[in-house]
Amino acid sequence: MSGRARLALSAYAATLLAAGALIPLVDGVGWLVQAAVLLAVQSGVGALARRVPLARTLTIGVQTLVTLLLLTLVFARDHALFGVLPGPEALMRLGELLVAGGEDVGTYAIPAPMTDGIKLMVVGGVVLIGLAVDALAVTFRSAAPAGLPLLALYSVAAGLSDGGASWLWFLLAASGYLLLLLAEGRDRLSQWGRVFGGAARNSGGLADGLAGVGGGSSPVRTGRRIGVLALGIALVAPLALPALDSGLLGGKGPGNGRGSGGGTISAVNPLVSLQNNLNQPDNREVMTYRSNIENPQSLYLRILALDEFNGSEWRSSTRRLTDVPDRLPQPTGLGRDVSVTEVRTNISASRSYQQTYLPLPYPASEVRVGGRWRYEPEGRTLVGDDGQTTRGASYEVGSLVVEPTAAQLAAAGPPPEELVREYTQVPGSLPGVVAETAEQVTEGASNAYEQAVKLQDWFASDGGFTYDTTVTSGTGSSAIARFLRDREGFCIHFSFSMAAMARTLGIPARVAVGFTPGTMKADGAISVGLRDAHAWPELYFEGVGWTRFEPTPSRGSTPSWTRPEVPTDSASDVAQPSADTSAEPSAAPSAEDSCPPQLRQEGGCGPSQEPGAALPTDRGTPAGTVLLVVLAAVLVLVLPLSPLLWRTRARNRRLGSGGRTPADAAARTLAAWREISDEAWDHGIAPDESLTPRKAAARIVRLGRLDSTAAEAVHRIAGSVEQVLYAPEPRPAAGPAEDALAVRAGLRASAGRGARLRATLLPRSSVRVVWAVAERRTALAERWAGRPGAGRWTARLRRLTRQHG
Repeated sequence: MSGRARLALSAYAATLLAAGALIPLVDGVGWLVQAAVLLAVQSGVGALARRVPLARTLTIGVQTLVTLLLLTLVFARDHALFGVLPGPEALMRLGELLVAGGEDVGTYAIPAPMTDGIKLMVVGGVVLIGLAVDALAVTFRSAAPAGLPLLALYSVAAGLSDGGASWLWFLLAASGYLLLLLAEGRDRLSQWGRVFGGAARNSGGLADGLAGVGGGSSPVRTGRRIGVLALGIALVAPLALPALDSGLLGGKGPGNGRGSGGGTISAVNPLVSLQNNLNQPDNREVMTYRSNIENPQSLYLRILALDEFNGSEWRSSTRRLTDVPDRLPQPTGLGRDVSVTEVRTNISASRSYQQTYLPLPYPASEVRVGGRWRYEPEGRTLVGDDGQTTRGASYEVGSLVVEPTAAQLAAAGPPPEELVREYTQVPGSLPGVVAETAEQVTEGASNAYEQAVKLQDWFASDGGFTYDTTVTSGTGSSAIARFLRDREGFCIHFSFSMAAMARTLGIPARVAVGFTPGTMKADGAISVGLRDAHAWPELYFEGVGWTRFEPTPSRGSTPSWTRPEVPTDSASDVAQPSADTSAEPSAAPSAEDSCPPQLRQEGGCGPSQEPGAALPTDRGTPAGTVLLVVLAAVLVLVLPLSPLLWRTRARNRRLGSGGRTPADAAARTLAAWREISDEAWDHGIAPDESLTPRKAAARIVRLGRLDSTAAEAVHRIAGSVEQVLYAPEPRPAAGPAEDALAVRAGLRASAGRGARLRATLLPRSSVRVVWAVAERRTALAERWAGRPGAGRWTARLRRLTRQHG
């Protein structure tokens, strides 16, 4: 293997090992497999460009272009020309993902979900670091500066984990950098001839250089010193990085559903921990409240509204904050003829609940709370200022119970143009099946209200959907399409999908996040726990304002204005979940469904309940994903053990029994001698082809400090080899395999534990595989050069490029 090939392989390995430090920051490791594939293609392109050869700057340019094509293919294929060429739309899409990823980094707690934006930042970052390492270490042949991008990659990961980076990731990153330095040192030394004090290239080769036989050279020692210095910086640098308060950039702030702190909804974007809260084994209480509302089961506690959908996720827009007024303004769009009742609610948050948004009944009209709070008028939410959170807060809220009639909603006029323009936007990446399904479901509706009710009923009962909190909680366009196909999910999927479908119909929609009403306690207070976390859609109707809908089956309560009949006490009870259901959501629709269980089993609940109607078309993991995971596992497990496996196979083949002819006996003797030479090489005694077998045996006995039994075995084999090579009628000794095994036992007995481990896991003689591959490649090149017309094609290819020095 050439020096540059070794450098390229070392640069590839060093980048992947350093990228391992990012694994604790995000959910899943599939991104690492993807990054490894892209890095391999990028490195291969660089190797081909240097092989041509191209100028150094042109080589880096070609690699950069290929990297852009790969990222476009993976992340913006639907917007690219011919699916791969990065046109203006594709570049705009990549920019949108980067912006979304930057916001996600500051939003989500560790480990963050692998949104499209975060995946582009992680995979793209690793690939760009790999490009920088390859350019410095391989193209410009300067491995020491290549440690800077590797150091940056590890330090950023360690800093973001807030001290949670495992020593394993540090050791992997350090090993990768040292491997790169040693590969460069060996490459530089090979340009001056063989290593002083070691064997020749055809004897010791790469293995000897890595082992440092002969004491090591100045360049190698210098590389090691640089490596130690860089690793020291890598240890100190994370300690100097500032620790942030929340989100992915801190890990200790509110929203980390796995820590001992809040364990509740995230401050900026609550979706990352909502699923964790719903699946908590204990429904830990986060707040209690008392209210004079007539029907407590309709009192949702709203945290914030997600009003912007960019294709990767639903998120809250950045808006201007003001001081909290004594009396909040009239809700947008609420007319005077709608029935409104004002109620009072006293809320006490537990000390374990740390949230920068204040949970409020919607729409709140007055809030009395201590501390530093700011008011966001569009979403009618209160946001903590200067580190203010809900921890241990007690506050009083006046809110409006808005009860429109179905007729008022059906007769709603057109919304304001500005509001329609903002709240009906859908990204270009939204699959067409979303709008098509919305049209099919709402067919026959005469107004926006009837369309909204049809959508709600289709999700809640008529569409065959199953409530399941274990489903992967994607938040983008592809997640909505998958949910409509598989028809399994929880409140995030139901609310996001209904809001997106409503927008395609021209109905202004957003998603609210907060808590369902909770469970009544014996003392009359209502307890809200982790598993009451919820998301629901809000649709806008002129004259009524933002109106709650409930598409999620077995959760919350169905709004009275969406039921066809005038609500009664009994009807309200049927539509509302029991206390047990509110506190502990089931993985499937509960007995609240109007269809009796027996009738449901017999298929009498309509076409949507027939067997198989709710089953997804593809329940399993895609075959391509399984193949990639298996391939990655094989590479991770087998590749480090490949020298051991090859050495074991070679030993068994050489010492195995053969034929009984004199030629077979001679072959067994020579194979046993080769095995002894390689075993001695594995233990640090490099072969010397200039010595006779007898002198080579004496050298192995002396350097290997063999005992008498092993020494006699070496000399017997050496005598047999001389017989085979020089005697007219050779008389090979009996039992060469046993003698070879005796020598191996003697070498291992005299070696230390580290030397034995090195000889077993990283045998120096395994470099013969590299030599064999190089010889085969040379033979193929010579065969190609001998073909008619090969020189003409080679000359034509070289004329297209410039030579570099």
